[in-house]
Amino acid sequence: MNLATWSIRNPIPAVLLFIMLSFAGLRGFQQLSIQSLPDLDLPGIIIQLSQPGAAPAQLETEVARKVENSIATLSGLKHIRTSITDGLVQISAEFVLEKKLSDALTETKDAVDRVRSDLPTSVQQPSVSAVVVGGVPTLTYAIASSKLDEEALSWYVDDTVGKTLSGVAGLGRFERLGGVQREVQVEVDPVRMASLGVTATDVSRALKQVQQESSGGRGNLGLAEQSLRTLATVRQASELAAMPIALGNGRDVRLEQVATVRDTVAERTQVALLDGKPVIGFNVYRAKGHDETRVAEGVQQALQRLQEADPSISVTLISGSVDYALEQYEGSMTMLYEGALLAVLVVWWFLRDWRATLVSASALPLSILPTFAVMHWLGFSLNMLTLLALAIVVGILVDDAIVEIENIARHVQQGKTVRQAAADAVDEIALAVIATTLTLVAVFMPTALMNGITGMFFKQFGWTAVVAVLASLLVARLLTPVLAVFLLTDRHHPATPDGRLMQAYLQMVRWTLTQRKTTLGLATLFFVVACGMVPMIPAGFVPASDRGYTLVHFELPPGSSITDASRVAEAVRVALKPVAGIDHLFTAVGSGHIADGALIRAGEVREGSLTLTLQERDQRPSQTEIEQAVRQALRDVAGARFSLGVGGPGEKMSLILSSENAPALKASAQALERDLRSIGTLSNITSTASLERPEIVIRPDWQRAAELGITAELIGETVRIATSGDFDTQLAKLNLDNRQLGIRVRMADAARRDLQVLSNLRIKSSNGLVPLSSVAELSLAGGSAQLNRYDRRRFVTVNAELGGMSLGAALAAAKALPAVKNMPSGVKLIETGDAEMMEEMAGGFGFAMLTGLLCVFCVLVLLFKDFFQPLTILSAIPLSLGGAFIALLITGGELNIPSMIGLIMLMGIVTKNSILLVEYALAARRERGLSRHDALVDACHKRARPIIMTTVAMIAGMLPIALGFGSDASFRQPMAIAVIGGLLSSTLLSLLVVPVVFTYVDGLKQGLGRLSRQGKVSVAGAN
Repeated sequence: MNLATWSIRNPIPAVLLFIMLSFAGLRGFQQLSIQSLPDLDLPGIIIQLSQPGAAPAQLETEVARKVENSIATLSGLKHIRTSITDGLVQISAEFVLEKKLSDALTETKDAVDRVRSDLPTSVQQPSVSAVVVGGVPTLTYAIASSKLDEEALSWYVDDTVGKTLSGVAGLGRFERLGGVQREVQVEVDPVRMASLGVTATDVSRALKQVQQESSGGRGNLGLAEQSLRTLATVRQASELAAMPIALGNGRDVRLEQVATVRDTVAERTQVALLDGKPVIGFNVYRAKGHDETRVAEGVQQALQRLQEADPSISVTLISGSVDYALEQYEGSMTMLYEGALLAVLVVWWFLRDWRATLVSASALPLSILPTFAVMHWLGFSLNMLTLLALAIVVGILVDDAIVEIENIARHVQQGKTVRQAAADAVDEIALAVIATTLTLVAVFMPTALMNGITGMFFKQFGWTAVVAVLASLLVARLLTPVLAVFLLTDRHHPATPDGRLMQAYLQMVRWTLTQRKTTLGLATLFFVVACGMVPMIPAGFVPASDRGYTLVHFELPPGSSITDASRVAEAVRVALKPVAGIDHLFTAVGSGHIADGALIRAGEVREGSLTLTLQERDQRPSQTEIEQAVRQALRDVAGARFSLGVGGPGEKMSLILSSENAPALKASAQALERDLRSIGTLSNITSTASLERPEIVIRPDWQRAAELGITAELIGETVRIATSGDFDTQLAKLNLDNRQLGIRVRMADAARRDLQVLSNLRIKSSNGLVPLSSVAELSLAGGSAQLNRYDRRRFVTVNAELGGMSLGAALAAAKALPAVKNMPSGVKLIETGDAEMMEEMAGGFGFAMLTGLLCVFCVLVLLFKDFFQPLTILSAIPLSLGGAFIALLITGGELNIPSMIGLIMLMGIVTKNSILLVEYALAARRERGLSRHDALVDACHKRARPIIMTTVAMIAGMLPIALGFGSDASFRQPMAIAVIGGLLSSTLLSLLVVPVVFTYVDGLKQGLGRLSRQGKVSVAGAN
């Protein structure tokens, strides 16, 4: 007794099981988080080392290389990326996927600690942290106030907004954009200091010693114990002016004698504007594993409470990934509903029986709901890939039920009762249904088990599809027979004669069986021609998406001020104002940004970005058209180089040039950058080749300095404090009620702009104060503005926006350029970013397809207990691939991740159709003794209808996706096009070609059998 007949005799356990599974699925669906894409739990560590004032070249030698060499000894390390800017070294250590993040973090901290004593003493305590948030902000807001000035609003954002949002569950990081920092500035006068024999270092150190609170000691007054505390602080900045500063040798001066004290703001390093008006912005980052929509809802509620408490505050949402994630979720769910409805309508159109249609349709929810329960149990989320898996299997889920219902209806037409017809039909079709389902499992399973980042990306996709398909098998074998028995009637419908279409089809089958060579030759020609079209199909990674916002990042030459950057940002805003479809323009100058993956590059005042918030999709052109118009508008803005895009996949091509020969590396990068401008639609071609920045170089006169007892360290410290102030950790502090302000001692801005004033800075020597120019030479020179390193070698990244060009075509054209072919031997070209992912994806999917093919063959061999007929079943796969290639070529599609998913899906679908034909032909020969020809014609007659029904149902389910209805369907559309093209070709051709292949394979099997028998007879005769 098999499972299906058992459920017919014992319906209550089957019904109860699916009631429980449905409730579990509904509960799981409520608990599933909504995300754009699955979280990639990559073991990545970020190390930050700060040495304020140090030049990039100095940091590379004294800090970066030492830390890199120590980290390089760690096990499981994959890549090291280093970004070096003024005073800051950021190192990103990427480990293999098998490495535990906790182990990677601990070992990296130990590696940094090993070289801590070898680093300069002025290097601050290193920061070593795991990458726990994504690179793209979840939400970006702009906040303004009608009564707070910029400093007060900046503190409101840091204190009130930051603290409030930190209580939102799932929030990983909060970051302010723009604004200022309150600070007490003590602007020393070089002339007055020289007349009194004082240096800026003396003033700063003396303030640190005087302006402080210290505790220690115990008192015992009145038989009670008291703690002792020394309070030597002022309550407000104005009191500092009269404070006497001890200078040693019994001398002291009042601070106002050498300096001017101001309670003001620190030197501006960031600017934020919304549509040209000053605001303060902030980014909110989601912690990994949390629901984007729930985090956004919590943030929105918290901000609403703040606005209710202070109506003068206005908050504007600028951009974020939440709207896109929610749109993709709603669009995918709509596609799921539409696909299910169309599949059910197709079933009704073929069967014309609402009862049979209801039984078939019940397989959809009863297969999907248990899938939600398993997804929640496995820790998955409702993202683009898991919803895509459900959307593509929606036609498959009803397949098994269609086949069984169609077979039951056929048996009822033979005069059997519904119960008897159901028992006979499900028993007859058992092998075919199990074989088709396990074939799909064998196809999808390798995608869930792929290695590398691609495997992590598609793990949730593969397992979701596998679970849904297995659930559909459980429904078909347990519940569909039960529902058929209770819902279908015993009315005997007379068998209808074959229509013209069926008669024409059977006539074609008979012709192909008599013209086998011609049929096989034409099928082979079709496949060869289709494969010949593959080079004409561009290769890509992921289609560019329409996210509702985009970014314009700009960079000015080194040495540019924040005023220059703000002026360029305003020019960009004015130039983009006429572009249709833009709702808001948010400007952020001096903010950090993502560079080279997860590495967050510190902001520089010469850089900035404009976030373009787009109007609703139905009220504007496509994002691609808007970005093209933006590129045209940016050509009129001079003085900066631009890049466009949010950093998502499918936007740009990145190439790395790596070498230890700095001049050769720079020359090669410039040559590649120049040659890339001649390729297709590539635009905004930029490189990270280090630009020369202006520097004031101080070279001590060693002989003169030694005679006066002056060291290079003393010169550097004196100049640093006089021009920019001491390190933040060494500053004196002013304690307020709710915060602590730094007291920075330095010269006024006007003095820093005068080289003569810098030359006359006084240095403390053994003979008193001497001017800097007497012991050193000051000159103007150039130095690197930024250095980048990849795997302990200097590198330059050359980026180019694709502008609609496929990534594969752009890569091929780039590799054919003279700049690449004639590259010096010491310079190495490395594909990174989307290019690296595309190569890994192609290899992963190619291996998954081969593995799936082998698994399908093994499954068929085990089920049919035959090594030959599985070859017949697999013969339909080349016919489906040919149709998919033609469909992609006609529609202008690419061979990318979505279309690769479609090809893998096709392998399982077309194999199902072949199984139905072959299994019935084998059963007809075995049970009814029909000839091979008659068995094949009878199989085509009996199985053509369910094959066409399932195919049309799947095409109907895919059609809304292929047409791009609803939300942004850029990711799903290529997959649907490939599947529909493959289904059309494989169904039309396999119904004719598979019977012919069956005859050849069966003839080969019989021929080998005769040879085997003859060999046995010969051996027996010899004996």
